[in-house]
Order: sequence, then structure tokens, then C-alpha cells
Amino acid sequence: MRSDIEIAQTATKLPIVDLAGQRAGIPPECLEPYGRYKAKLSLDYIASLADRPNGKLILVTAISPTPAGEGKTTTTVGLGDALNHIGRRAIICLREPSLGPVFGMKGGAAGGGLAQVIPMEDINLHFTGDFNAIALANNLLAALIDNHIHHGNVLGIDIRRVTWRRVMDLNDRALRNIVAGLGGVTNGFPREDHFDIVVASEIMAIFCLSTSLRDLKNRLGRIVIGYSIDNMPILARDLQADGAMAALLKDALAPNIVQTLENNLAFVHGGPFANIAHGCNSVLATSTALKLADYVVTEAGFGADLGAEKFVDIKCRKSGLEPAAVVIVATVRALKYHGGVEVRDAGIENLEALRLGLVNLERHVFNIRENFGLPCVVAINHRSQDTVAEIALLKAAAQDLGAEVILARHWAEGGAGATELAQVVVKLCDQPSHFKYLYKDEDTLWQKATTIATKIYGASSISAKPAVRTHIEMLQRQGYGRLPVCIAKTQYSFSTDATLRGAPSDHTVDIREVRLSAGAEFVVMVCGNILTMPGLPAVPAANSIDIDDSGRIIGLF
Repeated sequence: MRSDIEIAQTATKLPIVDLAGQRAGIPPECLEPYGRYKAKLSLDYIASLADRPNGKLILVTAISPTPAGEGKTTTTVGLGDALNHIGRRAIICLREPSLGPVFGMKGGAAGGGLAQVIPMEDINLHFTGDFNAIALANNLLAALIDNHIHHGNVLGIDIRRVTWRRVMDLNDRALRNIVAGLGGVTNGFPREDHFDIVVASEIMAIFCLSTSLRDLKNRLGRIVIGYSIDNMPILARDLQADGAMAALLKDALAPNIVQTLENNLAFVHGGPFANIAHGCNSVLATSTALKLADYVVTEAGFGADLGAEKFVDIKCRKSGLEPAAVVIVATVRALKYHGGVEVRDAGIENLEALRLGLVNLERHVFNIRENFGLPCVVAINHRSQDTVAEIALLKAAAQDLGAEVILARHWAEGGAGATELAQVVVKLCDQPSHFKYLYKDEDTLWQKATTIATKIYGASSISAKPAVRTHIEMLQRQGYGRLPVCIAKTQYSFSTDATLRGAPSDHTVDIREVRLSAGAEFVVMVCGNILTMPGLPAVPAANSIDIDDSGRIIGLF
């Protein structure tokens, strides 16, 4: 069996400038090629599309992730290829992979099998430099903060209350908590500091939610970097940092265009994680694709309780986007894991475990249909170990789920293997919309967090220590109460305990920390033991990645 990278490296790639013209009518002069097979789309050209009607937006989400795997990105790519296969003009929109997972536990994130975006090595490693630009802009602001303090601190920044963190796009647990400024007077004032992974940076969130260079710069200027001695917020524009940060991000803001194995267009742009941020690709990429295609397939990170909720309550709320249909991805293996089976036994037929694990899928379907008012279909990402009896059980359960269950074989067959799924999605897109947000803008921050926890996670309540509750109340008084809430928690469970599989209920969601993202316009509530700077596993994926004498990358997924 060929690996994903072997499949990708033997694919027939078409020059991206030619393909963009053929598939979407994009003039060559509106593209900035990065080699032959990837390019950035001009922001001026994007602005010229404003009066075009939008196509239909399809959101791909999933059950709660498991070590057994689900294949959400693979399904997104497969569905996009399948829509084109049945004669519909479709473009897919994905997030850019972070080097943290690529070198850590997860590996690459460009799809799999015969449902991939290419060139997958470039996409997984550096790509067009967007993440580097985001890291530089983030760390420039960090350097300007310490420099301002060193040279007299005219703004009166309280060095005990600097909230802005440094970032890097690798998993490095040793940098989570550090002391900066050691070494004497010439090196500044010693203070506690922290590192996050790039995808957790507010710059990443701002980057993905900005609609223009002007919007980007305005959002950067509104970043709260900390507080003064008299407890007043200090903004990035107070440090005159917004202009230089925007300059670093100018080229990165233009969406990236690549292609699938079947030579269909794909926008790959932006990459926040849904367990620590809002988990969606850029508004610019999604909005542009909707002007260029009849159907746009996009993904939201991790399970529907995280990615889909934030897609609706943050991305859609801030951009005006509205999905027409939702695909919830599951595998037989993953459902059996939620039913109590360990990964090593997930390939063995076990109807009882599958039946027990269905509760996880059931809750996600309920949330999409009832809490967001959206029609959905369940896509079972087929694996060779799936048995006839297991598939029959899933299809029989469809009546109780309230959503059709479709077996999709895109991993093995490409777009042709997901045509039935594509046909169902087209029908769903034609249904009347009952789309709604989970909470109102005028609800308090505490009410918003409570609503998410009780309605989406099945919790009985939320809790927070007095200091955290006081912080939330302070943000409410300062005028940030109308912002959406971004819950940062484990992706592996509806609860904050990663070991609780299935669909746990009546648990308490404890908020341990609150972070204001004033430029991105949401408030992050960190719950449980979630980390914004992951660590590497005992055997990281980096150990298997190599390069041969000809310069060909091997071992990348």
C-alpha cells in the first residue's frame, strides 16, 4: 500500500496559474505564483468580486476526535472532488497545517489516500510563509513591549500584568513558562513570560477574521497587550506597533490557491486550532471561494462541539457567512472507541461497542440540527476493516439520529467514491434554512459560556475561582461583554476530562483562565488542563521524516 506522500508525489499536477484560469476564470495577472503549483490571489482581485452572488457553503465537521482517527480533512477534499465529479462547480477551503502536529503526534494535514491537496510536502512544511509572518508579527509586538519598558516605560506598563505572549510554530513544553530579561541592566527588566504555539496567537485569529488590509491593521491596533499600574488596558497602537505588524502580514493576508489530486481548486489559508482558538480557515479565503464557485466545502477543527460551534458563533457571526448544510464525519473505528473499545481492538467487529458509541454521534447531530438549525448528513469515512454488519447497524440507526448516514469511499476511490454523499449534500443545500446562533450578543460573558457548556457539552453548570470570575466581570464592565466566547478545552470529550468518552452529561466545566482577544473580537476561556503550547510525544513524528539524496522528502505521513 502506498503512503499518502507517495501518492501525492506521483500525482499529475497542473500549473496553478493555468488551472485557476480554467476552473474559476482568474486572470493570470491576479495571481502571485510561489513556484509552479501554488500561488496567492491578489487582494485587489478579491475586492473586484464583491458584487458577484455567493455559492452554497458546506461545513464539514466530525464526532469527538479519537486516536482511531476520523478523516475530516480527507472527507472535505473527497466531497469537493465528488461535487466536481457530478458536474457541480466546487472549491474547497482548508486550514494550513501547523508544524507542531506535523512533527508531533498527528503528522501531516493535507488529506489522505486519493483525497489530498497537493503539493502536500510544501503545504505541510512552510508553504508560502504565512505562519512565519504571523510569528514575526506576534514576536515583534513582544519585543516592542519589553523595549518600551526598558526605555523608560512612558505608558506605565505594569510588568506583572503583561498579557502578550511570544510564539513559535513547534511543540516545545520547555518554553511554556520562562523568565525573560535576565543578564543585567542592558537586557531589560526580568519578568515572567510565556510561549504559545503560533496557531494560538491572537494574530492568527485576527489574520483569519480580517476582511481587508485596513481591517487587519485596525484589529492589530486594538490588541490589549497588558495593563498599566492604574489598571488601564494598554493597546498595541499605544506602542505604535500596528503599522509594522500589518507590514509583516501584508503578503500573507492574500489567500493561497493549490489543487487536489483530481486537479480541482483548493484555498488553503490560515490555521487556528479549534481546541484553543476558533479553528477555521480565513474569512477572506472562504468568502472569495463563494464568489468563484457554486459550492464551497470548508472544514472546522476537531469535533462539532468545538469547531462547528466556533464556526457558527464566531466566524459566521463576525463575517455574515451562513452554511447551507453540514457533514458530520465519523468512522466505525472511532465510534467503537467511544463505545469503550481500545484502539488496538478497533478493527475487530464489535456491534455492542458500536451501538454504545453512537451516543457521541447522536449528540453532535442533535447540536447541529437543533441548536444551529442546520440540515446535516453523516459521512462514514470507510475503512477496509469495516464489516457488513457494522455498516448495516449504522444505516439502521440513521432513523433515530435524524440524519441520513452515507458510506463514503473517497480515501480509496477519490471523488468517485463520494458521489452519493455529494448528491445528498446538494439536496440538503436546497432545503429552507433555519440557521441560528447559539446565544445573543447582549448575553453576558458568563451567560454565553454557560449556554455553550449546557447546550453543546451536556454540562450541568460552569464554575470558576473567584479571581477568574472577577476577571470576567472586569471584562464585562470594560465593554467586552458583547464579544463571542471561545472555549479552549480538550477536543477528546464533551467534558473537560479527555478520558470521558461517548456523551458525558451533568458534568461541570471549570474555567481556569480568561484571555481577552480584543483585536480578534472574542474572549477565550481556558478550561480543564488544555495547553496553548503542546509538548512532543515520546516518539514524535519528526523521527520518521527525512530527505533523500535527491532532495525528495520521505516519511511525511
